[in-house]
Amino acid sequence: MWRLKIGEGGNDPYLYSTNNFLGRQTWEFDPNIGIAEERAEVEEARLNFYNNRYNVQPSSDLLWQMQFLREKKMQQTISQPKIEDGEEVTYEDTTAAVKRSAHLFSALQSKHGHWPAENSGPMFCFPPLVMSLYITGHLNTIFSPEHRKEILRYIYYHQNEDGGWGLYIGGQSTMFCTALNYICMRLLGVGPDGGLNNACERARKWILDRGGVPTIPSWGKTWLSAATECLRSFGSFLLMFPLIQILHRSKDALLLPINLPANVLFLRQELHTEPYNEIDWSKKRHLCAKEDLHYPHTLLQILLWDSLYLFSEPFLNRWPFNKLRKKSLKVAMDIIHYEDESSRYITIGCVEKPLCMLACWVEDPNGIYFKKHLARIDDYVWVGEDGIKMQGFGSQVWDTSFLLQALLASNLYDEIGLTLMKGHDFLKNSQVRDNPSGDFKRMFRHISKGSWTFSDGDHGWQVSDCTAESLKCCVNFALMAPEMVGNKMEDEQFYDAVNSKNGGYTVWEPAGGAFWWEALAIFKKLYPGHRKIEIENCIRKAAKFIEDVQYPDGKNFKNCLAIRKGVEFLLKTQREDGGWGESYLSCPKRGLTAVFMRNCMLHFALYRSIFPLWALAEYRNHVWPSKHVCF
Repeated sequence: MWRLKIGEGGNDPYLYSTNNFLGRQTWEFDPNIGIAEERAEVEEARLNFYNNRYNVQPSSDLLWQMQFLREKKMQQTISQPKIEDGEEVTYEDTTAAVKRSAHLFSALQSKHGHWPAENSGPMFCFPPLVMSLYITGHLNTIFSPEHRKEILRYIYYHQNEDGGWGLYIGGQSTMFCTALNYICMRLLGVGPDGGLNNACERARKWILDRGGVPTIPSWGKTWLSAATECLRSFGSFLLMFPLIQILHRSKDALLLPINLPANVLFLRQELHTEPYNEIDWSKKRHLCAKEDLHYPHTLLQILLWDSLYLFSEPFLNRWPFNKLRKKSLKVAMDIIHYEDESSRYITIGCVEKPLCMLACWVEDPNGIYFKKHLARIDDYVWVGEDGIKMQGFGSQVWDTSFLLQALLASNLYDEIGLTLMKGHDFLKNSQVRDNPSGDFKRMFRHISKGSWTFSDGDHGWQVSDCTAESLKCCVNFALMAPEMVGNKMEDEQFYDAVNSKNGGYTVWEPAGGAFWWEALAIFKKLYPGHRKIEIENCIRKAAKFIEDVQYPDGKNFKNCLAIRKGVEFLLKTQREDGGWGESYLSCPKRGLTAVFMRNCMLHFALYRSIFPLWALAEYRNHVWPSKHVCF
């Protein structure tokens, strides 16, 4: 059986950590654990997902929850409230639902104080990792037969009915993800007509019916190209000119590693509509399948791309201009190594990881940089009832900050005090304590000291909303009795979190944002004298913005019918264990819960239980008459 392990890594010579691997979560297959009943429970979860995969596309992330609840022998002892149609919801019903959920989350908390959970959705994450490992010769070393079995399960279970795969699970089929997942299956040993329900044959038909893989977008061409003429030039030499800020490659760290040409892949006979040796790659450069073309290329774009190619390829391959290319590639590798070290080889995320790893292998196949990359692959692997998927990165801090706020809103401090204390300790010890090393501005990085990441402290990349939500939690804990939630965070750590000159961080980089307003208001109560004028000005501007966008009628939530109906729905749909997650019968087409880059949906598995708890807790606190005493 698969087993989730927390905080492992101290015995690996190629792994190192800033906080003793706090929050690190990795999966391990052990054939000797689990009794027949437990194995049957896992198989039942897999079968249920497969049978309903077109109606309930995101997984319920059950495997780790089953493991934790078994290990802690959790039994729900609070009776589930029964709300009939038209029946008035009572304070006691709401309290029972909040208690049931809070006790469930206490049992699901890890020994490090965070809540593990799936963070997935995109269908383009795993294939590049498999391709990178195949190219470097480490596919079978890193992924055991059980790994490969579960990777294929995920691909099979999320194949669309038309034979393709979307940009994210359940999305409209695209050439990008269909081609990548087809190649992934073939590299993992599936025959050209093999796979569950003839997965390969159906996918290949989808690809060939739309002109073959030459119509894959440029990101896909990066991985599939056998000839550089098929790829638009990205111009590594631009790294040499920092003043050209609009064009500078540091503006997208995801593109830095792709100056190195991808390996020549096979499958040439399967994925093209014409003989491979007759293909004019220069004419394929701008092709893009209509399913992948979100915005048509303009004539100016095409002109710029062609000009860049015509300039870079003929000249930069010849002396003396080839010296410029050689030097610019060295600059690119220096940035890659810097980012690798700054993130403990986790890198910024799942897109950059296989590219940086491949670049390090090309530089030195037996080098320590490449070996450190291999050691961090497990940080991205997640196992669910729908198979193995590659996470964008972990969401440990993000999920924990929300869940702690929901638990604080429950006012059940006497019952879940230890849970709150462990979560508080996790956030305190996950804060980034230093800026990136060396001359980080020269490496196009910014201050990160005092921030929080999306996943764990080792990741190192500061995120605005994670910092704001974590800061709110820590300030709230600081206002509570230490014997209840532990000692408050050090004053200096609080100051570090708000000392950015412009008030905060965007995702990855600095700028102000609405996420900070509430955090600053709470911070002001704890430290009224720290940067008083700046904080008050920020809050004043935020308040004016909220007033400007308020609806003219100024509705009050206490007399809002929608809220009363919402509470009734949450009470009716709470599961027996105290969590939420609709049955496929009550939710004909359950959607995903987050979005990336405005067009790629994400699956945050804990959302469906965190926010119902939070909503009910706040409803209980603010809507019911004040004469009720909090339990």
